[in-house]
Amino acid sequence: MTGRRTDDQPGDLVQSVSRALRVLEEVARFNEPVTVKAVARRAQLNLSTTYHLIRTLAYEGYLVRHQDGRYVVGPEVVRRFRDLQATMDRPPRAHAVLVRLASVTDRSAYLGRFVRGRILITDLVEGKESPYLEDIEVGLEAAAHATAVGKALLSTLPSRQRRRYLLEQGLRPFTRRTTTDVDRLEQEIATLDATRPIVEHGQFRNDVACAAALVSRREPAEPWWALVVSSRGEEIGPRVTAELLCAAADLSDLSVQPA
Repeated sequence: MTGRRTDDQPGDLVQSVSRALRVLEEVARFNEPVTVKAVARRAQLNLSTTYHLIRTLAYEGYLVRHQDGRYVVGPEVVRRFRDLQATMDRPPRAHAVLVRLASVTDRSAYLGRFVRGRILITDLVEGKESPYLEDIEVGLEAAAHATAVGKALLSTLPSRQRRRYLLEQGLRPFTRRTTTDVDRLEQEIATLDATRPIVEHGQFRNDVACAAALVSRREPAEPWWALVVSSRGEEIGPRVTAELLCAAADLSDLSVQPA
């Protein structure tokens, strides 16, 4: 199947989710409405399982049933595609700034922002001195209470809105250092200095530190962006944070220039 990896299969793979995605992919491959039997044959699933999966996908809006019993892709697929496009709506030439930041620091560089009210990672360039973080990928929601990118962007919200966001998201304890008390988080975030890097040490992953810098806005209507670097170990050195602040300034300049 397109886009599916055949190696490193996770031990906790949820078979029903995997099968549902296979069904959705097979329906999308056809240029016309398709029968359940045809999908079952193409996806190599038994007919009963395919019926159950297709009915569920139709109920959720990812498939649409025609009167003759055949199916096509539904409107929810289009909405998810638009959501993905929104996450790519970064300042012009921002990716080049991330490439340079990762190159001069050897650290992974990330860009994040609010997309439809959620903090998402919108761009990423890997650095050799940073560990791979499977939960920090383009299009994924960041754990706002435990990450530098989350705390930086939360600091731009009014206190009441910030508390509501944290309570809705949940305060999962990623490590022993993760703050899971809303009052403590509110006190920490409310006192952050937006002109300096916002750093977290081992709250999201053990032996990993991250630093974030907000990208200055020229107009109040512009979205807030946060630029982040991650690093192995407990600390992020002053040279790396200095490069981070320079890159954030570059992004601020780019945000009003044509692509």
